[in-house]
Amino acid sequence: MYKDTNIRSIVKGISWRVIASMTTMTIVYLFFGRIDLAIATGLIETGFKLSLYWVHERMWFKVRWGRKKIEPFNIWFTGLPLSGKTTIADLVYIELEKLHIPIERIDSTNIRDLVPGIGFTRADRNIHMHRIGYLIQKLQKNSVSTVVSFVSPYTESRKAIREMVKQNIVVYVKADIETCKARDYKGVYQRAIAGELKNFTGVNDVYEEPKHAEIIVDTDKMSAKDAAKIIVKYVKKYYVK
Repeated sequence: MYKDTNIRSIVKGISWRVIASMTTMTIVYLFFGRIDLAIATGLIETGFKLSLYWVHERMWFKVRWGRKKIEPFNIWFTGLPLSGKTTIADLVYIELEKLHIPIERIDSTNIRDLVPGIGFTRADRNIHMHRIGYLIQKLQKNSVSTVVSFVSPYTESRKAIREMVKQNIVVYVKADIETCKARDYKGVYQRAIAGELKNFTGVNDVYEEPKHAEIIVDTDKMSAKDAAKIIVKYVKKYYVK
């Protein structure tokens, strides 16, 4: 969360006093017709009220009444490879950043680059999901929300994430397997079909569709931007009020 510094409070006070003092000086001049009296009144008032404003700001900063804490949430994007998870998650992250809340973006590719040697068997993937859940837990303890995108093909690993983190929002990015193959700019589907990649979701490994996703977006029927709008609207309605 964000904290007002002393210098911010001072600058706010000065900017307000310039406007307020100019108003006072104008009123004094209109009533008495004396520019010297108007200037003197404005200067004296500015000095006193700047000090009072700073004290007032510092006092209210220590008062918690009327403040509402935004509890950290986790948006978990799941779906077949090349279904559009990363693209939509990036768009959602950009929009949520504009709300000035602490938020981080976590993507499967980046994590695998940081933690090399992670396998793709069911057991390996489930262990990996527990690592990600632990990372999200630590971020949430510091009031940081997360936008996370992983294929996460297994029911048990997604269930583990839901149990580990607070306010988990599962977004199922649905797409037909043929659509995903058509988007295969990386050539990964072709390599999996050729037998070069083992345990590849959708080819030689299963994808277990989420049965209890909070949001389902079908990228066969809508653009990434439209999908992102639906998700951001949902988050604003239920989690960022």
